[in-house]
Amino acid sequence: MILNVLGCSGSIAAGCKTTSFLLDGDVLIDAGTGVGDLELDALARIDHILISHSHLDHVLAIGLLADAVMRVRDAPRRGPIQVHALPETIVALRTHIFNGVIWPDFTRLPSAEQPMLELVPFALGELLELNGKRIEVLSAVHTVPAVGFAVDGGTDAASGQPRGWWVYTGDTGPNPLLWQRLRSMKVAHLVIETAFSDEERQLARISRHLCPTALGHELAQLEGSVDVHITHIKPGESEAVMAEIGRLGSPHRIHALVAGQVMRVG
Repeated sequence: MILNVLGCSGSIAAGCKTTSFLLDGDVLIDAGTGVGDLELDALARIDHILISHSHLDHVLAIGLLADAVMRVRDAPRRGPIQVHALPETIVALRTHIFNGVIWPDFTRLPSAEQPMLELVPFALGELLELNGKRIEVLSAVHTVPAVGFAVDGGTDAASGQPRGWWVYTGDTGPNPLLWQRLRSMKVAHLVIETAFSDEERQLARISRHLCPTALGHELAQLEGSVDVHITHIKPGESEAVMAEIGRLGSPHRIHALVAGQVMRVG
């Protein structure tokens, strides 16, 4: 499985796109502004969108994507794009975005019988099977109901051993339940947000994000030495945040995630 990083910034600026990851070309994990860099034919191949939570930097592209591909997908009758999210997130999308005021309701367009979007609820801990991919819904602790996701890399045919999981924490503050689950997984890649520097640790705490010091406490709960990718850093803060992370003395291999990066899952 191939995972393309379309966006991994905590906000927008030149060269900064908000959170979105494309898995094997047909599953989108979060739908931030990075989705807009895809060509139309690539957008039309997306069948599923997984949403971690309702904040704008993670959902902005859903409605625009539906509008862009409506005619392309309608011709071969490919069916609606399924948007998978917590029930609370689905309510937020219906109430605040697909309401005919902020954006047309593409769960009823071009017709109620053949809509472009279908909103599909999931539950914490659920294991989703999407186009041959196994994705688990993980715990997250944020200011709104939120989750993370883990993508199963499958089993190596030669050895019979699991290849490991690609884990995306979503936006989360300190979260003991997450590490409890990850201790029973073979984690190959961990994508974890660190939105603020230690200088803004109070803001990080209030907004349920991580700063480098808090990140260090969280990573201490993950055994071994894992490839850790830092996401959601605010524009202009990357150098300061990564310098502070570099002083943690963590056994993990920690790098800043960059848009355009490609990761292999399994």
